[in-house]
Amino acid sequence: MQRFDRVIVADWSASSTLSPARPSADAIWLGHIDATGTQSSYHRSRASAEAALSQAIDSAVVKGQSLLIGCDFPMGYPTGFAARLTGTASARAVWAWLAEHIEDAADNRNNRFQVAAQINRHCATAASNGPFWGRPATLNLPALPATKSINYTALNLSERRAVETLVPRAQPVWKLYTTGAAGSQGLIGQPMIHRLSQHPSTAVWPFDAPAQITLAEVYPSLISTAVTADPAPIKDEAQVRLLARALFSLSQQNRLAPLLDTPACTEEGWILGAGHTATLLAALT
Repeated sequence: MQRFDRVIVADWSASSTLSPARPSADAIWLGHIDATGTQSSYHRSRASAEAALSQAIDSAVVKGQSLLIGCDFPMGYPTGFAARLTGTASARAVWAWLAEHIEDAADNRNNRFQVAAQINRHCATAASNGPFWGRPATLNLPALPATKSINYTALNLSERRAVETLVPRAQPVWKLYTTGAAGSQGLIGQPMIHRLSQHPSTAVWPFDAPAQITLAEVYPSLISTAVTADPAPIKDEAQVRLLARALFSLSQQNRLAPLLDTPACTEEGWILGAGHTATLLAALT
């Protein structure tokens, strides 16, 4: 399925506190588009945003509509990590493991750094710390270094996924803290992917072929030039709105297939639109 009746793009946050009541940057924004037009919504908590996404899935299923949901966080890890952590070489096994171990309260309090330290203890070798790094200096977690001090070769893991060599601006999935880090969003977001994927008629691309409801990893910075040019005061809002619009436009023109033409993947995942920045930008003109 390459034509979607509705597209939602989510800019995620791993914040440990509620975002401000007034719409702000560095929070959760959802960009929505269908035949009736484009809109965006602001969410102070992950619980609120997940509820909105879950409701959108249920509504689409009831109405017999197709829905693409793009989430701005990594949905997989470099090859070898899943089996190391869970015994199964599958991203789905990692989502389920994280869903069991990540505690994420309604007020955004969460234990992501503690879980990362637990994983590091499990994966560490005599020659290297475990793969995750980055944390606030106030957290006393010896197994989770505050700065990168990892020998990935000794861990027999890559620092980057294959897609991140194609999109070098994307940060490594292991980086949890400081500017540009997306690793925390991955730890917090993948349990949600596990839950949403349980809905009927739901697939997670590229681990599954697209279906009536399709979840996918996105990277709004692919269209950064369009976001910069947009007059919106909050660029987080602009990027979800614009990326949703680009994907919807391509879908309606039956031009989304090349973006979805990625080899089957059971572990690392892929960024929808990677290698197709020009196509995404052209869809906005």
